[in-house]
Amino acid sequence: MRVAEIFYSVQGEGSLVGTPSVFVRTSGCNLRCAWCDTPYASWEPEGQDLTVSDVVSAVVGYGPRHVVITGGEPMIVPEIVALSQELRRAGLHITIETAGTVYAAVACDLMSISPKLSNSTPQGRWAAQHEHLRIQPDILRRLLSAYECQLKFVVASPQDVPEIQSLLEQIGAERGKVILMPEGTQSTLLRQRALWLVEICKREGFRYSPRLHIDLYGNRRGV
Repeated sequence: MRVAEIFYSVQGEGSLVGTPSVFVRTSGCNLRCAWCDTPYASWEPEGQDLTVSDVVSAVVGYGPRHVVITGGEPMIVPEIVALSQELRRAGLHITIETAGTVYAAVACDLMSISPKLSNSTPQGRWAAQHEHLRIQPDILRRLLSAYECQLKFVVASPQDVPEIQSLLEQIGAERGKVILMPEGTQSTLLRQRALWLVEICKREGFRYSPRLHIDLYGNRRGV
């Protein structure tokens, strides 16, 4: 499998924010988000080809309790089921970060689903494919029924909220599973958006998530 990076840090987003975790970032994605902060795993996929054993050995070497399989889009990786099963055999808590467009019968303790809103659609030749793929209601329902899940939305504007509400009704998701996170890769912008996004969370009963890794390290790789 093509792996962009493996590193030890803390979870920066979602319900496990602050948790020391090893991150396995697979390379390759079926979407092309306009604001993608990991283009080296999506728009221009980089990395090295590793076996499942290579990846598991690297992860276990850090001595973690938590591992996060992220991307790109890890659910399109042919070896994702085998990798998740081997990490489970190693006794690790497994989070998989996905856009929720693909289903695979993985071993997973927390399915972190980030459905892509219309704010993610790029200009140009990728727009039609991205728009066609970004929301797959049947896949989202299947993931929600099969796994412990969180639904993490990247919010760029208050105008994104009706779109979130409509999707939740469509897939029958519980509001308690919903996490809103500001879009951005600069601490100053994240802070500005956080001020109004927190008020939306208070009003709607959603959870707010920071981007802790940006606050701690800035927008760079391996953190």
